[in-house]
Amino acid sequence: MSSADTKALISQAIDHVWRDVPALRQLNLSVRLELPARHDEAIWHVKLPEKEIRRDAQGDERVSVTVPRIFFNTLAGDPKASIRDWIEAYDHGHVKVSGEPAVVKLVGSVIERQAARAR
Repeated sequence: MSSADTKALISQAIDHVWRDVPALRQLNLSVRLELPARHDEAIWHVKLPEKEIRRDAQGDERVSVTVPRIFFNTLAGDPKASIRDWIEAYDHGHVKVSGEPAVVKLVGSVIERQAARAR
């Protein structure tokens, strides 16, 4: 998959998450996105809410998200995938989140509140 394709897929994933959790659209956040694959350790810098997506981390990221490429491609590429699917992938250890504890906690609580409302 080319860098342009990956960039488009990342943008699509952001749109899907924002669709399901609109409150996240308000956060100013720099994210380090790691998409490890068999022969590639792709690292991306994602700045929100501007949706600036660049290859290689900048060093100012407050949150780091690691998703194996195969899971990312599946979740991001499926227009029917919802935040519940991302939560399930996180619960099973396929999505790993680290970074500044306060920021990780804030994002987690926003997602949990939205998931509770959706039930």
